[in-house]
Amino acid sequence: MAHRQHPIGTGFTAASTAEEVVAGLDLSGTNVVITGGHSGIGLEATRALSGAGASVTVASRDPARAARALEGIERVEASHLDLLDPASIDAFAARWLDSGRPLHVLINNAAIPSPGEPVRDSRGYEAQFATSHLGHFQLTLGLRPALRAARGARVVNVSSGAHRLSGIRWEDPHFTTGYDPGLAYAQSKVAGVLFAVELDRRWAGDGVRGYALHPGVVVGTALNNGADEEALRAMGLIDRSGAPVIDPERGKKTPSQGAATVVFAATSPLLAEIGGVYLKDSDIAPLDDEHRPVTAEGPPSDAMSRSLDPDSARRLWELSERLIEV
Repeated sequence: MAHRQHPIGTGFTAASTAEEVVAGLDLSGTNVVITGGHSGIGLEATRALSGAGASVTVASRDPARAARALEGIERVEASHLDLLDPASIDAFAARWLDSGRPLHVLINNAAIPSPGEPVRDSRGYEAQFATSHLGHFQLTLGLRPALRAARGARVVNVSSGAHRLSGIRWEDPHFTTGYDPGLAYAQSKVAGVLFAVELDRRWAGDGVRGYALHPGVVVGTALNNGADEEALRAMGLIDRSGAPVIDPERGKKTPSQGAATVVFAATSPLLAEIGGVYLKDSDIAPLDDEHRPVTAEGPPSDAMSRSLDPDSARRLWELSERLIEV
């Protein structure tokens, strides 16, 4: 994996926006499913993809709320999906397959705010891992026939630089003992990277490629709305007046800048022959295996070798199949 994990010189920067990334692309006839595509960077990705001609289905736990947020955006629809409910995931996949539409791009974007106390689904699974990884894993497997039918498709996992802070807790992925919300979040994000690596290995022969990415830190997204101002200020994300700090070179971005790498992964011709990689700033991220602490200057977000390890990726896939009872 390591030989592919290096920047390719795309011409984009940390400050590039989603609209700039898709400029000049004609996505007419492209079908996209994006989870959580009605808020934050998901909404900006939806807007940019639709603006370039794609037809976008936004999967949401509350389709009515999603539809209100999506008003005025062309070629977009909202459909019910609860990533913590296996039956809801199966129903969404069945509806899509019944429609007969090929699926060119699946963007696994939705996540939940990090809870202070452990939250579990009906199976007893830790909610962040169940939502960000297992729910998307089940959804992706359910949509595989439509992805194959596209004859050239991409699965995009929105991860985070937080993947650097944890591996998979193989013996206790659901934190039945010693719950730590930060580590639970980090595990859910490293899972997204490993999932993309193994998906690409297994499905590239069918024309389905996998990507994971760090969008940057965007103040005001659903994942940091729960943080108080003191915490956001300590992280260097807001200034003394409470206004967001925008400094894309240090990873602090506007929603459109955060969505840029999402739509780059989904659409860029530069990735046509490359998959199973982790992206940032609308390019392939460099490898950096040095331990770097999180500071207010900017969280480390480059790729780590352990997050791209093919043996760990295969092991996670097999664990995930058991957990969703495939």
